[in-house]
Amino acid sequence: MDVTFTIGHKEYTLQAQDGEERLLRRAAAMLDEEAGKILEQAGRVPEPRLLLLAGLMLADRMNAMEDRALTAERELTRTRSAASGTITSDVLDAMAELAARAESLADKAEEPRRG
Repeated sequence: MDVTFTIGHKEYTLQAQDGEERLLRRAAAMLDEEAGKILEQAGRVPEPRLLLLAGLMLADRMNAMEDRALTAERELTRTRSAASGTITSDVLDAMAELAARAESLADKAEEPRRG
């Protein structure tokens, strides 16, 4: 299927596999958005240079997003690890307290029998 889209005021047509039209249009729209920013700042730019710059800007944006995702994953792992340690510590403390109470109750229950 032919998909037609515009990047930097120029129309392009590419073949797309069935079901990939939406993805192609979305990618083209992102590239066109970056090309539009370049054209606003620089005015007329030769087509190959415009496409190159727009692609580089998208690659830079993708790298920044990957860095943020990696940082978020590390923070999530650290938080889960810290929470896991806290939960384990809290559970152990609660179990120790219950054991102490149980021993105290057992001692009290045995006291009248001793006497």
